[in-house]
Amino acid sequence: MVSGLSNKVDYNDKLSNIKTERLKKLSRLEIKAVVRDKNGKIIKIHRQKMRSLTQNFLAFMSIPLLWTFQGASTNEATQILQTYLGLPSNQTVNGGFSAIIVIDYSIQVGSGTQSFSPTLASLEAPISNGTGTGELNYNSISISYGSGGYIFTQTFSNSTSETINVSEIGIIGIIYLAYNSLSSGYYTRNEYKKLLSYDTFSPAISIPPGGSATFEIKISFTG
Repeated sequence: MVSGLSNKVDYNDKLSNIKTERLKKLSRLEIKAVVRDKNGKIIKIHRQKMRSLTQNFLAFMSIPLLWTFQGASTNEATQILQTYLGLPSNQTVNGGFSAIIVIDYSIQVGSGTQSFSPTLASLEAPISNGTGTGELNYNSISISYGSGGYIFTQTFSNSTSETINVSEIGIIGIIYLAYNSLSSGYYTRNEYKKLLSYDTFSPAISIPPGGSATFEIKISFTG
């Protein structure tokens, strides 16, 4: 009988942790929350360090360097994009089509408190976008780019009659692969959503009825 199988090491997960820790040392990561009441008065400002970039963030960083496919003469996607982002291994080659890749971002909030792992795929309990019970209205995200980093800012409004507590937050990366026929105008778009970061608030950020909270996530690199 062979013993000790329960102590098997997942080297892929271990490698992801090492890469994430190295990235932390090269970056400055911060989260800021500004809560306002129904009259627009600031009632709370919260700041904390951001601790949790996922392996998907590392894969997203590789896109400007590796781009989508391995070269002009091949339609095979690079391995890191296949493995960590789930992009297709290849795209159909057709001289009558044109293709583009678009990357977008959003902030997502939730009411969960799960532990962080570099392989997390989603928030534990995302709060839906809307005006119904338990929902928050997700306003448009603003992304500003500066020297050595960028800032994600998004406001969430509470249109309900109850206080809504936000205990988790993450950056969502969205990749759109789109192509269209030059002759017929036929258009197809594939969408891939990935969790790029995950953090929790303790205590939770409470958004009062009619109020709002603006979350700012700052990522800057120190070299």
